[in-house]
Amino acid sequence: MHGKNADKASVIVIGGGLVGSLCACLMAQRGYRVTLYEKREDIRRTRANQGRSINLALSHRGRKALRLIGIEANILKNAIPMSARFLHNEFGSRTIMPYDPTSKQCIYSVGRNALNCALLTEAESRFNVDVKFNQKLVGVDFGKGAVTVQCTVTNTTLTVSADFIMGADGAFSTLRLFLQKCPLFDFSQYFIDHGYLELSVPAERGDGLVNNHLHIWPRGEFMMIALPNQDHSWTVTLFMPFKQFAAINSPEKLLRFFRSRFPDALPLIGARELEEVYFGNAPASLVSIKCGRFHIGDKFLIIGDAAHAMVPFFGQGMNAGFEDCTLLDELLNHTKGNLAETARLFSEMRLPDAHAICDLAMYNYKEMRDLVTKRSFKLRKHLDKYLSKLMPHIWIPLYISVSFTHMKYRECLKNKQWQDKVLFVLLLSTAGLMMLMCLAFAITFNH
Repeated sequence: MHGKNADKASVIVIGGGLVGSLCACLMAQRGYRVTLYEKREDIRRTRANQGRSINLALSHRGRKALRLIGIEANILKNAIPMSARFLHNEFGSRTIMPYDPTSKQCIYSVGRNALNCALLTEAESRFNVDVKFNQKLVGVDFGKGAVTVQCTVTNTTLTVSADFIMGADGAFSTLRLFLQKCPLFDFSQYFIDHGYLELSVPAERGDGLVNNHLHIWPRGEFMMIALPNQDHSWTVTLFMPFKQFAAINSPEKLLRFFRSRFPDALPLIGARELEEVYFGNAPASLVSIKCGRFHIGDKFLIIGDAAHAMVPFFGQGMNAGFEDCTLLDELLNHTKGNLAETARLFSEMRLPDAHAICDLAMYNYKEMRDLVTKRSFKLRKHLDKYLSKLMPHIWIPLYISVSFTHMKYRECLKNKQWQDKVLFVLLLSTAGLMMLMCLAFAITFNH
C-alpha cells in the first residue's frame, strides 16, 4: 500500500450518508478506485427517512469541504441563510441575537436528504466510484484488509478487500463495533437524559415565523427550535427530559403544556397535528461518542459520527464530519498518498478536536435552553461584540470561532476558557474599583 500510486489503490467506504458520500468524492478526485457500500436503499428513489431532521445547519467548515468537490455554490442556491437566533419567551416578547453582529456572517439551513442526494449523485458521476445500495456490513478481517457485506434484498454475502477501508456509517457504526473488539481501542458513549421529538409548522402557516432566523423557545430545563425549509414549512424540534415526555401522557396535558409554555407556537403547529405526532412517536435519544483513536493498523479508519458523534446543539455534527474529509484530503497531500501514515496522523491530529467539539456541543445545549435568557449572558454578548470590534484578531467569540472560522475546535475551547478568565478578572476589578470609589466618597463626605 505504501508504494502504490493513487490511481492503482482501492478504497472501500462503508456508509453512503453525508460524510461517506463526500469522502467517496474526495478519494475519487485523488484517483483512488472507490466502492461505497450503503445498507439503505437509494434515498433518491424512496421517500424521505422518517424520524430524522430534514434540515441541518451548514457553516464554514462544511462549506469548505463542499467547495473542494465543486458543489458549494449549487448547495447554497437551495439553502436558507439564517443570520440570528430569534428567541421567544413565554409572555410574547421576542429577542433577536445575531450570530455575527460585526461582519454579519450567517449559517445556512440545508435539507439533509437533498444534500445527501446531491452528494451521492456527485459520487456516482465519478468514473472511479461504484455505489452499491442495500449492502450491510456483517464481517471484518483486519489481517487481510477485507470486509464482508450482505445484500439485504437477496441475503447473499460477499467478502471484498481493499487497500484502505473507511467507516462513515454513523453514530451506531457497525465498523466501529468491530474496531471496539481490537486491543487498545478505547471507546465511550454517553446518553443525555433529554430526548427529542420532531414536529413541524406546515407551509401554509410558515409565514407565522420570521424567515432567515433559527427560532428558539428557551425554557430552562427544555427548549424548542425551528429551522426553515425551502417549501416555507419549518422543522420544529422539542428537546426535553425523558421524564417530562412521559409525564405528558394525555391530549389534555399536552395542550395545556403547549398553551402555557409555547403559546405562540401552538397555533402554527396545530393542535391536531401536535397530538398526532406527539402520541404517534416516541422521543429519540441523544448520544455523545468519543474514541481513543480513529484507526486500527494500516488499513482501517473511521470518520464522521462513527468517530465522534455529538449532541446537535452546536450545529457541528455534519460540519465536523465534513471537516474530517477536508483534513483527510490535506493529510494525503502531506504524506504523498501514504494511506497508512495518513490514518495514523488523522487519529493523532483529529482526536483532541473531536473531543473538544463534543464537549462544546454539550455546553451549547445549556446555553440555548437556559443561558440565553439570563442578563449575564446578554451582558457577555455585548462585551464580546465590543471587544471583538476593538481587537478583531485577538477577541473572537466562541460561536464565531466555531461556525465562521477554521480554527481548531480545541483552540476554540481554549479561547473560550481564556476569555472567561479575562472577563472574570475585568468584572472583579471593576467591582473592586467601584467599592474603592464608594469608600473614598464616604470618607470624604464624613470629613
